[in-house]
Amino acid sequence: MNRRAFLLNGAVTLAGASMSGVPQILQAAPLRGKKLAVGIIGTGNRGAGIANIIRRLDGLEVVACSDVLPKNLEKGLAHAGSKAVAYSDYRKLLEDKRVEAVVIATPLHEHYRMAVDAIDAGKHVYVEKTMTYDIDQAVSLEKKVMEHPGLVFQVGYQYRYYGLYRRVKEMIDAGWLGDVIQYECQYHRNSNWRNPVTDPSLERQVNWKMYNEYSGGLMSELCSHQIDVLHWFTGSSPLFVSGMGGIDYWKDGRETWDNVRALFEFPGGVKANVSSILSNAYKGYSLRVLGSNATVEIQQNKAYLYPEEKERKLGVVDGVTGATLQSWGQGEPVLVNFGDIHDVSTDPTVFSLLDFVACIRDGKKPFSDVVTGKHSAIAVHKANQAIASRTVQSWKL
Repeated sequence: MNRRAFLLNGAVTLAGASMSGVPQILQAAPLRGKKLAVGIIGTGNRGAGIANIIRRLDGLEVVACSDVLPKNLEKGLAHAGSKAVAYSDYRKLLEDKRVEAVVIATPLHEHYRMAVDAIDAGKHVYVEKTMTYDIDQAVSLEKKVMEHPGLVFQVGYQYRYYGLYRRVKEMIDAGWLGDVIQYECQYHRNSNWRNPVTDPSLERQVNWKMYNEYSGGLMSELCSHQIDVLHWFTGSSPLFVSGMGGIDYWKDGRETWDNVRALFEFPGGVKANVSSILSNAYKGYSLRVLGSNATVEIQQNKAYLYPEEKERKLGVVDGVTGATLQSWGQGEPVLVNFGDIHDVSTDPTVFSLLDFVACIRDGKKPFSDVVTGKHSAIAVHKANQAIASRTVQSWKL
């Protein structure tokens, strides 16, 4: 069997492999015979989207929403249960005795204090990424969570629960791709990344991602997903990071960069490029795992395999007879057959939320917990520091 056939047969074989820790169904078993009562803090685009997902799942129900903007509250309530209550002050939501768990989907700078307040109120917490606004908060929040072992704390890195990524991780661990020491990650868009604002006085509240006071910009809001996957796939945290970025296209008064690029070095010489730009959407979202035997490219809801042709081939290259052809061009991509996994068209957040319920019900630790969330937060913020200072950043965990 040649190398190409071996790799493709191996990928098909993996279709029968186990997927421990990943929910296989779209229903969550009830908690003590009833649905988990959820309060959503922050019902902007992401929070309202989560409310919309929850209403289509068994085992969860949104009973309260909180947001400082009335229009956002309306969006959240439109997807909540019929008896859901609206709060302009999140602290009032935390006082609601019906609320058992909270989803925090607010601007990044609010994550830490809201998570701490929720823990003190005895609520289980699902906080969106990036976990905290800075590194000190990440370290402090880990200590806080560890002091309350009876509460489930999960970070919203939903790709950890997505079958597509689980299969690629199994391919890496099984050795099908050979030695993997290079990763290329991108999250590119061609847009100004803004939300429309009807009242200029609300600009900073609506477009908080554009301002350093509230956000870590592209690195924290987009790149953090792939940075977290890198931690998972490599089983380690970075040793060093360098980077660059700037406001070079959308010169409209924003403070966070409209393009960022970071280079991470992990133990064992593993390198990873991570980039996000807002002026070109070619290939959009892509995470490429470059092994010595093959490359896997993960897109939004599918993956392609590119086997490496190791046999030396000679021919005519640029008019030179007898030149080596093996490094010129890339073979046709092959859609990876992942077999009977969850429907890849399903939003990965579904599986993340179902595991949140399962962890509360069964007393388990989330796969994306405060420890993994801390490591990813540190990497995100170190990358921003490297870009801002134009220096190589290192750290010890």
